[in-house]
Amino acid sequence: MAQYKGTMHEAGRALHLLKKREQQKEQMEVLKQRIAEETISKSKVDKKFSAHYDAVEAELKSSTVGLVTLNDMKARQEALVREREMQLAQRARRERQRQQLEAQRERERKRQQRRQICGLSFSPDDGDGDGDRDAAEPAAPARPRRPLGKDPAVDTSFLPDREREEEERRLREELRREWEARRERVMREEVEVTFSYWDGCGHRRAARIHKGGTVQQFLKRALQALRPDFRELRAAGVEQLLFVKEDLILPHCHTFYDLIVAQARGKSGPLFTFDVHDDVRLRSDATREKDESHAGKVVLRSWYEKNKHIFPASRWEPYDPEKRWDRYTVR
Repeated sequence: MAQYKGTMHEAGRALHLLKKREQQKEQMEVLKQRIAEETISKSKVDKKFSAHYDAVEAELKSSTVGLVTLNDMKARQEALVREREMQLAQRARRERQRQQLEAQRERERKRQQRRQICGLSFSPDDGDGDGDRDAAEPAAPARPRRPLGKDPAVDTSFLPDREREEEERRLREELRREWEARRERVMREEVEVTFSYWDGCGHRRAARIHKGGTVQQFLKRALQALRPDFRELRAAGVEQLLFVKEDLILPHCHTFYDLIVAQARGKSGPLFTFDVHDDVRLRSDATREKDESHAGKVVLRSWYEKNKHIFPASRWEPYDPEKRWDRYTVR
């Protein structure tokens, strides 16, 4: 064998190149093995899907005889795919049930084993060489463990307590039913609403309606009372009327109960009183609200559109529950 004849520097360089080549070979082998493993795993996944669709295709071929239309072929194929998926789902469900049953049996076996171990009692004379006693002596009865109580000086309201939560839920339900019954009782009460049909001058009337009624229902009753006396109202409908209370145009969907509960206020007086009266106090007290109520106005929408630039229609504006009227104005 020929020997390398050269300088020491060249010999070291050749040795370094040989080591580097060996490292590259090892890296290539690791990379090939990793690619092979990924290919095998992908092929297993593909085999699962291919087995599923191969079974469907085989079932489709066996159940299809003769010429069939494309729609029938697609419908039959979809039915077979659904049936195959149901079978696979049932098989997976049975497998999960079997695993759960095995886990439960294993837990029961371990629990029984622990119970047997706890039931054994060993005597100090067991190691004296006597082999005639095969069974262990029965264990002494265990002393019942006293339940631990809680310290009454410690606040435990933040801890979960099923009994306390059930009691609170029951109380909340009782309060809710009581409040709903009281609300229904108040909404069934009737109130007399004094109003004026306004066509430039007032024609005062009065109508009774329950507090749970809407403005639209009130306008319907007012229209029935006004039609015999005013010709322009005989062909009018409820949607053509406006109800103006304290210089605010109330929407048809609002109920009188909502105005009463919210203690709503208008520009010139309270919206939660519907009779007509004046403040009869001799002196004005700034710390108390004025007790003045004015009759609401029933107005044709067409009349309002023609005269909304003239007083008093120029003061009217739509009712906004978010807007507050802390001070009343009548000018």
